[in-house]
Amino acid sequence: MSVKNIAIVAFLVSTAVIVTLSKLCSGDEDDQNQIFYAIADDDNNIRIRHTEDGRFVGKASYTRSLNVTGWDYLEILTSIKVDDATQAYTAGLLEGYVTADLINMYWQNIFQNFCDGRADLCVKLDKYLQTNKNWIMSQVTEKNELDAYWHQVGLIYKQLDGLYDGYKLNTKEGMQSLTWENFFWMNIQKDLFNLCDVFNSSHPHKKQFGAGSCSVLIKLLPGSKELIFSHVTENRYETMLRIQKRYRLNYKESKSSYQLVLGHDITFSSYPGCLYSMDDFYLISSGLAVTETTISVYNPQLWAYVQPIGQMMVFIRVMVANRLASDGLAWTKLFKQHNSGTYNSQWLVINYSLFRPGRKLPRRGLLYVLEQIPGLVETCDVTEPFTNQTYWASYNVPFLQMISKASGQDDMVKRYGNWFSYQDTPRARIFARDHVDVTDVPSMLRLMRSNDFRNDPESRCDSCVPPYSAENAISSRNDLNDKDGVYPFEALGYSNRGAIDAKVTSYITFKRLKFLAVSGPTWGTGGHLGGFCWSKSHAANVSHVGLPDCWNFKPKLHKWQWQN
Repeated sequence: MSVKNIAIVAFLVSTAVIVTLSKLCSGDEDDQNQIFYAIADDDNNIRIRHTEDGRFVGKASYTRSLNVTGWDYLEILTSIKVDDATQAYTAGLLEGYVTADLINMYWQNIFQNFCDGRADLCVKLDKYLQTNKNWIMSQVTEKNELDAYWHQVGLIYKQLDGLYDGYKLNTKEGMQSLTWENFFWMNIQKDLFNLCDVFNSSHPHKKQFGAGSCSVLIKLLPGSKELIFSHVTENRYETMLRIQKRYRLNYKESKSSYQLVLGHDITFSSYPGCLYSMDDFYLISSGLAVTETTISVYNPQLWAYVQPIGQMMVFIRVMVANRLASDGLAWTKLFKQHNSGTYNSQWLVINYSLFRPGRKLPRRGLLYVLEQIPGLVETCDVTEPFTNQTYWASYNVPFLQMISKASGQDDMVKRYGNWFSYQDTPRARIFARDHVDVTDVPSMLRLMRSNDFRNDPESRCDSCVPPYSAENAISSRNDLNDKDGVYPFEALGYSNRGAIDAKVTSYITFKRLKFLAVSGPTWGTGGHLGGFCWSKSHAANVSHVGLPDCWNFKPKLHKWQWQN
């Protein structure tokens, strides 16, 4: 064991804080857990060690398991006895330090060549984002002391500062050194897609025309004996550097109170360098489970509503709502503030605190829908239709009629047919047909990983050659589409893209903020599709630093290091 000491000076709540990190060099073996403690002395000097031998500020448990389970696992706990800003900065510092190598690999896979041939675009983006940051920080400075909302906004920026500083401490010789702005870009990756639309420019990783992103199913079992919730992420395969995270940040309702913010404990699937999920999939100590599937904007006139002043990127708004909301209605009211018009989605908020197995269901409040597009946010309590039909599915198509019309989705149905419709798009029809087969968590996982595109009639595409598409399934596998095939629009064809995971929780597992998860492209029922291997794919030359070659991992219910 060798120890490396590094020191920096950070300014935290106008107090100079000397941070010294001691690193245990433990080799590269996977499935190995490390614990770091953040300790403070009487002068508020913070040291991060492997032993708890002083005044506790925070600690992190980090398990490297990517090559074993398809996930790394990060858990961060901070002390209620220190102020919120110190907690936020320390949480970021710990995460940035222990995941520094993954952050560099993720940047290399996703952003390394973003500005190549797009220098003018990047200048515009930098100017836009700097103007946006200046406005937000002016509001934090003015309102932080009195307004809980802006206090939480400030804490997110403080956590991002810590993330960046922790990363810098563990940037090894020869590694690329990223900037604070690079870290912000990682947290607004999906907002960037739409900012490129605003500036009428392309994006190297922008999803294809008409492509989906995620699938969600919420299932109420007969007799209300269980409430099962699952989310599937669709993305490009080079994004599969995955981390399951648990943030237990003991923020207080006020500086003079030890009463915790309701959303002080959050578990979620995530990525290196991200302070939120980006999938999105959150289980929260307030009793809320939050998720979304993105929706597209086909009406280019709406981009005029996207402005740098008065608006806030999604990762900030979602984490503020996750922290402060007591129920679904409160969450929607918080999230809709300062709508950025980017990363537009249908959000779903389940209130597990209103559910008890076998008992009468509430008439309102169990499930809320929120849909966002530039200049417009609409919400609806859908508890009654959900309980009547016993399921709710989401698949990248707007449900609310005003959003569907304004976004241009209705026009797409007229131009291209049912593939763009809410009722008759293939995933809607598959969910309507197969939700009855969900009787427990394993059967939910089977449905969410399902793909039988060569045989399922709902996967057919009569105008395609061959006459089906691997996009038309709950878990897509577009790498299996014919590279030389003929398709009416690009989303149905070949791409290095598909479902990269599935996460499932139930009332029983939610109570411990735990979820069953599997990482990697689906194998299909019984494994008939075969696993994905970079070395055997058409995308072998795509940057995938740090990723396993073949993805054949099994589902795992991770046991968090520190339970309540």
